Amino acid sequence: MTPLSAMPDLALILFAPWFLILSVLFWLYPRQPRNAKRRLFDALALLLALVAFIATLRWSHGYADRQYGEMWPQILATSAGYGVYLLVLTIAVFVRRALFRATR
Repeated sequence: MTPLSAMPDLALILFAPWFLILSVLFWLYPRQPRNAKRRLFDALALLLALVAFIATLRWSHGYADRQYGEMWPQILATSAGYGVYLLVLTIAVFVRRALFRATR
């Protein structure tokens, strides 16, 4: 049986509810403009955030030095992945504001 510390995708499972909340808030606010371009942009931004999170999760899990303990790869992967997810969504908020400002 594989120990939980050897599963790089464990953080994705544990963070799924929180990512769902953040993603819904990103999708819903601001409420206007709500056109096809905005929905496409939001969907691509959320997809990019998820892909960046998974890539960071796997990279940092393999990069972590295990001399600090067996859980250190999970801790590093979770922290780095969460930071990257928030970074992508934050950048997307500002890009979305700049792109769709003229259509208000």
